[in-house]
Amino acid sequence: MEIKVDEKTCTGCSLCKNVCMYDAIEITGKLARINDNCIFCGACIDACKFKSIEITGIPEQDFDFSGYEGVMVFIEQHQGSVAEVSYELLSEGRKLADTLGTKLYGILPGYDLKERIADIFCYGIDRLYIAENEIFKNNIDDIYSKILVQAINRYRPDIFLGGATSFGRTLLPKVAAIIKTGLTADCTELSIDPDKKILLQTRPTFGGNILATIITRNARPQMATVRPHVMAKAAINQPDNNRTDNYLKYAGKIEFLKFDPLNFKTKYKLLSQEKESGQSINLTDYDVIVSGGRGIGGPDNFALIKELADVLGGVVGASRAAVDSNWISYPHQVGQTGKTVNPKVYIACGISGAIQHLAGMQTSDIVIAINKDPYAPIFKIANYGLVGDLFEIIPRLIKKIKSGKSSI
Repeated sequence: MEIKVDEKTCTGCSLCKNVCMYDAIEITGKLARINDNCIFCGACIDACKFKSIEITGIPEQDFDFSGYEGVMVFIEQHQGSVAEVSYELLSEGRKLADTLGTKLYGILPGYDLKERIADIFCYGIDRLYIAENEIFKNNIDDIYSKILVQAINRYRPDIFLGGATSFGRTLLPKVAAIIKTGLTADCTELSIDPDKKILLQTRPTFGGNILATIITRNARPQMATVRPHVMAKAAINQPDNNRTDNYLKYAGKIEFLKFDPLNFKTKYKLLSQEKESGQSINLTDYDVIVSGGRGIGGPDNFALIKELADVLGGVVGASRAAVDSNWISYPHQVGQTGKTVNPKVYIACGISGAIQHLAGMQTSDIVIAINKDPYAPIFKIANYGLVGDLFEIIPRLIKKIKSGKSSI
C-alpha cells in the first residue's frame, strides 16, 4: 500500500497538513510531501480540494449484499421494562428505514413482556421478533448474544442498532465478533449516504476532540451502538391504557422465535444483583438542568447554580473541568465522559463549550448559555445567549423568577 501526491495538481495549500493528526505531511516548495509517520488514515484525501492525494495498492473487492434488507433494532429490557434508548433507536431507525425505502424490525429477548409490546409499536415498527423464555430473565450477554446471532443470520438485516448502555457495550461487540462484521460504538449521529445508500456512523474520537464518520464497507450488517439521549424519541401514536390486551391487535406483526433453551448454555452464573451505592442522582430524570463550568470560579459558587436549579425545579449539572477540579462530584458530570442528556431546558453557566461537553447536551430542546466571552463555542448551539458576568446575571434571573415576573 502506498500514498501518493500528484505534483501536477497539488498547490501546497496546507489543507491536508492541517487535518493530519500524525505530523506526516510537510509543505516543501508549494508541494505536499508525506513522510514515514503516515498511517494511511485517509484524512488528507478527504481534505484535499484538488484530489491530489490517493492511496494505491488497495485491492478492490466486489461484495454482494443484495440478500440483506431492513433496519433491525435490539430492544433492551431489564426485568420487563424497556430501556428508553430502545425507543430512541426505534425512532431513529424509522427515519433510516424510510430514507432507504425499507422496513424497520425489532428483536426483543426477555421474559414476561406482554405489557410493553404495545408501547413498542407506537414507534413505527413494521415487525417485532420476540424471544421469550425464562433464560432471558437476567441480562447475561453470553446468552443474549446467541439469540441475536440467530436472528441476524436468519433475517439478514442491512443495519443493526443497539444502545450504548452498560449492557449493550458488552453484548453488541460479542455479536459483531461472532458474525464477523464491524461495529461502531458510542455513536452520536446516524445518517444514510445519499449516493451509496450505506450507513454513516458518527462518533467522537481522539478524546472527543474530533468527530469521525465511519462506514462498514466490506461486511453486513452495518452495526452501531448509540448513546442514550442523543436521538429524539418520537412516538407515532399512543397505546390504549390496557396494554396487556392492546398488544393483541399487533399479533399479525409479531413473530415468536423458535429456539431450544437447552442450547443456550453459559459458563457464567448470576450470583446476585446490588444497587449502586452512594449518590443516586440521575440527570436524565429532569426536564431542567443548570450546569456550571470552570467559569464559576470554585466549589462554593455551585450554591448559586443550585439555587437557580431549585427555583426552576431542575437539577445541577457540571462540565468535566468542574468535576476534575473536585468542585462537584462525578454523578453531576455532563458530556462525553459523563451523562448524555436531552432536557427541555439546559442552562450552561460559565461553560465554554468544548466538543466533549457539547456531545452530552446538544440535543436539549432549549439551550441557554451564560458566559462573559461572546466568542465561546457554547453560543454556536445556544438558542439564547447571555453575555456577561454570571454572578450578576444569575441572581437577577433568580429574583425575577421568584417574583413571578419572568419564567423559563
